[in-house]
Amino acid sequence: MDRLFDEAWKTVRVERSGPIVEVALHRPEARNALDNALMEELTEVARLLRLRSDVLAVILTGSPTYFSAGADLKSAGERNARPTLIETREAIMRGPDLCQAWAEIEPVTVAAIEGYCIGGGCALAVVCDFRVMGRDAYMRLPEVPLGMNMSWRTLPRLVALAGPARAKRFVMFGEAADAAVCLDWGLCDELVEDGQALAAARRWADKVAALPPLPVRMTKEAISAIASAGAHAAIYMDRDQFLLTSRSADYREGVRAFLEKREPRFSGD
Repeated sequence: MDRLFDEAWKTVRVERSGPIVEVALHRPEARNALDNALMEELTEVARLLRLRSDVLAVILTGSPTYFSAGADLKSAGERNARPTLIETREAIMRGPDLCQAWAEIEPVTVAAIEGYCIGGGCALAVVCDFRVMGRDAYMRLPEVPLGMNMSWRTLPRLVALAGPARAKRFVMFGEAADAAVCLDWGLCDELVEDGQALAAARRWADKVAALPPLPVRMTKEAISAIASAGAHAAIYMDRDQFLLTSRSADYREGVRAFLEKREPRFSGD
């Protein structure tokens, strides 16, 4: 039994075409919002893909009209507080663990993005080696305007792709970066007509699959190591920063205002 393809996944779809595997987020009732179940299945899929020598490229995609609405804030707002800080600290490793699992996949990864790619969905997309976006697609990180820091160890990846000033602009203001801006900033590698992102990602995957696999994997590992040198030392505390901000009055106000569809009133507390 091959768990990767035989497992009855509930929130993802996994398909194979020769040496290329496609992984699709599949939680349409919540616009592919990342709840615990989806994050755990995506993490498990990545770990099963990590060292497979029979897989040369992996495509990560959402639905034909959206990639992901980000972390499931409704679930976050409704869950009961955990009794201890250490248990909460353990629970919030799901996002960083998800991104790390995708970063450690040895085959080349390509994200195919249509529509919106928000928050945790954006964090997951920038882990991939390449990103292809439909013309009307966009990325957005709403965390800071909601009263929390951007975590999931995403900041070093954004800085490596876009540079420090653009990364600050993208993260601090929480404004949408459309596909053309993403292409200009280095967050996107190819811009295509709407509805063509997956087809374009398949072309990228086919191109990778035609190359000798060993030097491709070596090149990916070496360049990723160069780009992320020092990243852990710079960002290892972002989980605890999130732990702090998620217990602030401003965080509660930010999430409440989001759910109530109104402007937040922050106090700095």
